[in-house]
Amino acid sequence: MEIFDIYDWGCAEWLWLLLVCPVVLVIYWALTRLRRYKLRKFGEPETIGELMPNYSSGRGWLKVSLFVAALALLVIALARPRIGSKLATTEVEGREVMLVVDVSNSMLADDVKPSRIARTQYSIEQMLKVMKGDGIGIVAFAEEPRVVLPVRADYRSVASKLKSLTPTLIENQGTNLGAAIEAAALNFSSASAANKSRVMIIISDGEAHDSAAVAAAERCAESGIMICAIGIGNPAGVPLTINGEFIEDEEGNYVVTKLNEELLQEIASVGNGAYVRSSNEEFGLNTILARLDEMETSTIGIKYVEYKEYFQWFVGAALLLLAIEALILPRRNPRLKGIHLFDREENK
Repeated sequence: MEIFDIYDWGCAEWLWLLLVCPVVLVIYWALTRLRRYKLRKFGEPETIGELMPNYSSGRGWLKVSLFVAALALLVIALARPRIGSKLATTEVEGREVMLVVDVSNSMLADDVKPSRIARTQYSIEQMLKVMKGDGIGIVAFAEEPRVVLPVRADYRSVASKLKSLTPTLIENQGTNLGAAIEAAALNFSSASAANKSRVMIIISDGEAHDSAAVAAAERCAESGIMICAIGIGNPAGVPLTINGEFIEDEEGNYVVTKLNEELLQEIASVGNGAYVRSSNEEFGLNTILARLDEMETSTIGIKYVEYKEYFQWFVGAALLLLAIEALILPRRNPRLKGIHLFDREENK
């Protein structure tokens, strides 16, 4: 096992509850303002203060601050903070799936709603919900490839990387599909041609004239890797817009992006896989998954992260703050009236 420090949340959706904390403080502030407003109707603040010698506004703010801090710690505990301390390998019976995702600027086109790249992210997320026992990795590409995630059996790690699949991920724009196929092939756990349970799923508009991509697909097929492709976009072409603005070329003409089905079909053909054109009604991953069910499985080594949970520390700290809050009386103890620890300067 190798050391692999990474911070993660087991249930990150609970972190939205942290928004309640400032709301509690605002509500308390509003209640104190309302209380002062009502008290002013009875007389001057100095006179009322003499009639209420044990009142301490500082104590009230301290108590609510401790309560809010404890609430925040409990929310963090619910989100299960954890640190991946080890990267281990386990053997499972399944398939290795490498997603090769196009993140070039043309994937921002909206001929597939809401956009090609947004629909890709959503469809992969839905795919993760039905897959079981298979390893999944991600390679993103534009002018150059980038390994976003090696093959893992931890689908939560895969899902956490989906939002990063945007054109901003890779600085050099373009579409170098051949380099992406080669990078994906190198990141399977096994390079043996006897392993017939490896599949590469390319999601792209194919907007490249890349003969190297077909040659790379042929080499993958020779090593036992199946390549499937999903073509996303309109073959007729649509004007490319980024942030609502039409993109123009050097001559002032609108840049048109179109689906290059011929290239993707050829890659899927030499890769012994299947090609599917995506649409607004059906993205195409279900068809590819049906094809995967026909593949044989094998024993593969899948890496996963061993996490250490740290929620108990936050629960303990929250309970301590609540205990301290309970011990602080809302009013000053007459026996300790000589001590003004919680009074504001103007009340001393």
